Amino acid sequence: MTPPALQDAHLATRRITRLSVAVAVLLIALKAFALGASGSVSILATLADSCLDLIASLATFYAVRWAAAPPDEDHRYGHGKGEALAALVQAGLVFASAVFIGWEGVQRVFEPRPVTAGGWAVGVVALSIAVTGWLVWMQTRALKTSGSMAVAGDRAHYAADIAANVVVLIGVASGAYLNAPGLDAAAGIVVAVWLFWGATGMLKAAADHLLDRAAPESDRQAITQAVLADPRVLGVHGLRTRMSGPMMLIQMHVDLEPTLTLETAHAIVVEAERRVLAHYPAADLLIHADPKGRAEPHTGALAEAAPAPAAPIQPTGEPAADAPPKRRGPWS
Repeated sequence: MTPPALQDAHLATRRITRLSVAVAVLLIALKAFALGASGSVSILATLADSCLDLIASLATFYAVRWAAAPPDEDHRYGHGKGEALAALVQAGLVFASAVFIGWEGVQRVFEPRPVTAGGWAVGVVALSIAVTGWLVWMQTRALKTSGSMAVAGDRAHYAADIAANVVVLIGVASGAYLNAPGLDAAAGIVVAVWLFWGATGMLKAAADHLLDRAAPESDRQAITQAVLADPRVLGVHGLRTRMSGPMMLIQMHVDLEPTLTLETAHAIVVEAERRVLAHYPAADLLIHADPKGRAEPHTGALAEAAPAPAAPIQPTGEPAADAPPKRRGPWS
């Protein structure tokens, strides 16, 4: 059964992705009209970006639904990585848009064309800024519920569009009212550079997600302290974290008194899981109990790849005095 927190997250992402697609269609219609009236390269730049926005929003629309699908026989960890794949698609489309807009802007620098119907163009860009700002506000609200990486990537893209459209507004106004079409072309180039920079950040975030980058240090500390809140838990080691869409996957080993019965040890572990889930309701946990001082070295492909075992964490939150220096990396 899907936890209520995940159900709320999936519902929020489905709603906001529908809104994102609708806004992209509206902006394309407005900017296509403005381009036909003005011939502005800045309008062309922002129209091309909105067309790619629609493709990216459609990719996000389907990705979040696929990512929300429950685990099946072939995907035991669920489908959450689909959101990172959608973010990769978004980054690729933004890169392509930046190249196209930059090339067109450079050509217009050497072959300036006058901007006509400047009033229509300025009005359309101003309206686009207002509509996009409202969408980003709605996406920010949805992210507080869902934490969706795909929606975060979509929001980052539209937030960059707001700044890009401000530059476009300056370019269109300069070309139409100051008789300086070269400024219009320069504004298009600025938009291209802005998009390229934003796509780089999106690509890095998606790559971190797909390569199972560990959760932030603050989250790992919070998880550890939640487990150690029970004095019967004598230490935590081998903590591993990674993200799968809005869900955090957590694995760890805990040290318990060797004389405890299996039933008592199991009860302690279950209580620890509940404390962690109170802070991270969308998490999936696996906690392995070890007898204090008697645990065999842990083996396996990842254990062999790690340069050294992580320092055991004591109930005080500090590494043991005789533990090796703390190492950073995916084997957190």
